[in-house]
Amino acid sequence: MHGEYKVPGGKLVVVDLEVEDGVLRHVRVAGDFFLEPDEAFDVLSHSLEGAPADTDTAGLAARVDAALPEGTVMYGLTSEGVGVAVRRALAHATDWTDYDWQLIHEAPQSPALLMALDEVLTEEVAAGRRPPTLRVWEWESPAVVIGSFQSLRNEVDREGAERHGIQVVRRISGGGAMFCEPGNAITYSLSVPDSLVQGLSFADSYAYLDDWVLDALGDMGIKAWYQPLNDIATDAGKVAGAAQKRVAGGHGAVLHHVTMSYDIDAEKMVEVLRIGREKLSDKGTKSAKKRVDPLRRQTGLPREAVIERMLDSFRTRYGLTAGKATDEEMARARELARTKFSSPEWTARVP
Repeated sequence: MHGEYKVPGGKLVVVDLEVEDGVLRHVRVAGDFFLEPDEAFDVLSHSLEGAPADTDTAGLAARVDAALPEGTVMYGLTSEGVGVAVRRALAHATDWTDYDWQLIHEAPQSPALLMALDEVLTEEVAAGRRPPTLRVWEWESPAVVIGSFQSLRNEVDREGAERHGIQVVRRISGGGAMFCEPGNAITYSLSVPDSLVQGLSFADSYAYLDDWVLDALGDMGIKAWYQPLNDIATDAGKVAGAAQKRVAGGHGAVLHHVTMSYDIDAEKMVEVLRIGREKLSDKGTKSAKKRVDPLRRQTGLPREAVIERMLDSFRTRYGLTAGKATDEEMARARELARTKFSSPEWTARVP
């Protein structure tokens, strides 16, 4: 069995192993990480020999930690990362490079249609009728997108939204509200087979699916990191937030979408969103205006250039072929946009 895991912000860990009589045998850990002293390298593998095959990530990491020589220094590697690689091997997880990735980047579309396409495309991936897909959104009009389980009246100032001509839509994933305007937001979705995140906890899957973005931002000179559970941050502040939805059917799939702030009208945002003190307090700031630091200022690049560099980074790492939603997918999405995502019943499902 073979498992790979790139530690978020770190290096690749590779584990090969066998299972005999319910325990791990012939374990070999490798990767492009750094480790001192040299003798600690063999300890990584030996520490896992004989571990019950149902040991969770924390238990595997504890075995590694207990066996490493005192003073061991790991760079780009963590004991938890070794445990995750083992769990992915046991779960027969796939890797990014196992797939032919398709890019969808269409002309601007309505907020309701953008929500519907997430549902339809991810269902198609789950059914095996569509390859793993990276979709870049283009907003036809401004919107506030609330999470599946959020209270509409608690999150949105309806008078402020109406005054500024901002539509309110509800997405299928959890998480918090997003304030999006054409030209100011960079939003994308990953619709991926469930096997890509096998062996990962729910929290780890966020970091794993966000890691390519950290590399892409790094290529643009921005030092960014994953901030649990679902933020991407820099020294200047939060730049993005993610949300996920698991889709059953077929082999299963995961929807992971991210909204990045290229620019933002902070005055308008706080007139439309009801951002509570509790939400701000755990981010270490007293002002919603200070929570988000746009990429326009940090990169000095046009929005289109930021998107193209992100896509180039993804393409270089994993391959990416231009495609589009099929006629059947678009027809289903338009019907869902009309009957579900534009309906008061769905939008106010949590009043």
